This record gives sequence, structure tokens and C-alpha cells, in this order.
Amino acid sequence: MYHWCTDEVEPHDRFDYWREVRAKGLFGVTAELERERRADFFGEFSLRQLGGGGLVELKALHYTVERSTSDIAHAPGDSICVYQQLGSGGWFGGMRGSDFAIANGSFATSHTDLPYRTAPLGAGGFHLRILKIPLSGLARQDKRMRELAPRTFDDRSLAPLLGACFADLGEAAADDDSAADAASLVQALAHLALIERGIVRPGSRLGQAALRTARLSQARRLIARHLQDPDLTPMMVADLLGISVRHLHMLFESATKSFSQTVTDERLKHSRRLMREAPDRLIADIAASCGFDSLATYYRVFNAAYGMAPGDFRAQGPERR
Repeated sequence: MYHWCTDEVEPHDRFDYWREVRAKGLFGVTAELERERRADFFGEFSLRQLGGGGLVELKALHYTVERSTSDIAHAPGDSICVYQQLGSGGWFGGMRGSDFAIANGSFATSHTDLPYRTAPLGAGGFHLRILKIPLSGLARQDKRMRELAPRTFDDRSLAPLLGACFADLGEAAADDDSAADAASLVQALAHLALIERGIVRPGSRLGQAALRTARLSQARRLIARHLQDPDLTPMMVADLLGISVRHLHMLFESATKSFSQTVTDERLKHSRRLMREAPDRLIADIAASCGFDSLATYYRVFNAAYGMAPGDFRAQGPERR
């Protein structure tokens, strides 16, 4: 992962450095801010290359951005971008079609090599994630992909699927063992964007694979959110997803672990985190808070998974875990 922040530069040089080196060099855009406000500018971003795409998270105080025809010629991308708005909202304009605003929690998509202008709507500035996926890495090739001017997702049913995939992709970036998961998540996000734009059909092989990956991400995140509930069942999760129990089990058939194995694994991982974060908390209390129906069950399952009792794991100390 590459991370950079304006705190690394002297205050009077921060925006100039951001504009000339970061904006032009990394993103291929022109950034502008009134000179009298530049000394107070703050910006930071991270860039992770994973699964065949580049995941950027950017936070910055208010300024304006333009990707002009000269910027595109200088730094062509030939990629699809999927945006997740995390801040107070943003405005896009200066391209084919009408201007639009994107609200906090919403998603948009575009091709990199079409001009646009953008600025944050609120005083809080920019906060967004951008997944950049080269067209060369996509299974589907279609000339319409290069005509995707910036636009929000109009299909609201896709929003929770996109959110789950983005969240899982962020977690995969921190886990070296999740490269395969990251690749499927990147492809799913790209093809969900193409479904929304009418380039990929939901019922096609690629469309079904994207929807399956996204719904599996949703299911796993629902499991993680309800670990404490001892009645966490396939029916409960299927109802929350709006699908049948049979469909839910079919989602997990394509994964490395079944529904019940996923629940147990998530409960065990959560119990390990709690033991690290709260070393004085009673193990019985931790087991109950993770949804285990008895302390005996927790000890048996923990020992089977890790070859030691929970108390022995805790006794190792943080340096050996």
C-alpha cells in the first residue's frame, strides 16, 4: 500500500505539491484552489494495487478538479472507475449529459478518458473511494465502455451490493491471503457497473457471477453484524437479503466455506480480537458475546480450530499471536 499526506510537506508548499506532483502525476487531473487558502490545505490518500485494480481512498479540504483533454492525453487510463462517495457529497459537470450531484453513501461510475469537472458540495471537502479497473483486465470487451461519462447509479438495488464489495475489498487489501477474493471483488464491482449501464445483462454468465459475488459479500457482512445472536440461522440471513434459503446455500457452495463454517469461523476470529483488545475480560463473557451457546462448545470449537484452549491463546501474549 502507498500512503501519502500533505503533513510531509511544508505548509506553504502543500497545495502546490498536491497539485503538481500528486494530482497531475498520480491522478492525471488539474487541481485549483485560491492562493490565499493554500497554506491551510490538507490532503491524504492511499493507493492499493489488488485484484487487477487500483483502490484509492482520498480525503482533502475543498478544491476544484478538472480532467481536461490535455490531462487525458498526458495520462490516459483506459479504465473504468467506480466511485463510492463517503463525504458530504460532490458535484460533477463539464461532460456530455447534464451535471449531477452525488450524495454521501452513493456510487458513480465513468471511463477515465472522458473530460469532467468536480468539486465537493460541502465545506468538509472530498472523501471518496475510487476503484480503477483497466479495461484490458475485464472478461467483457465492448466499445461502449469507453463512452461511460460520469454518472450515478440509478438502480438502488445495487447500492448494498456495491457497498458490501467495497467493504470486503478494503479488508482484503490488509490481508495477504485474500488475493483471490480481491480479484473476484474487483471483477464484480466492474460488472455491476456495466450491468447498471446496460452493457452486461444481469442474467448473463458475467452478470450472474458479479451478483453472486456481491450477494455472498452481503451475506458474510450480515453474519459478522449478527454474531452475538445465538439464533443466527440461514433463514434469518436469507430473509435479510430477500432471497430463499436455498439460494443462500447456493451462494456458499461457490465459496471455500459453508454457511455454518463461515459463522463459526467469524465467531472464533471475533473472540480472538476481543481477547487481544480486552485481556481482563472473562472468557465466558467473550464466548457469549460472540454467540456461542455454551462455554463448553466454545472451548471445543476453539481447540479444534487452533490446537489450543482460549486461555492458552491469551497467555501467549500479543507478540506471539
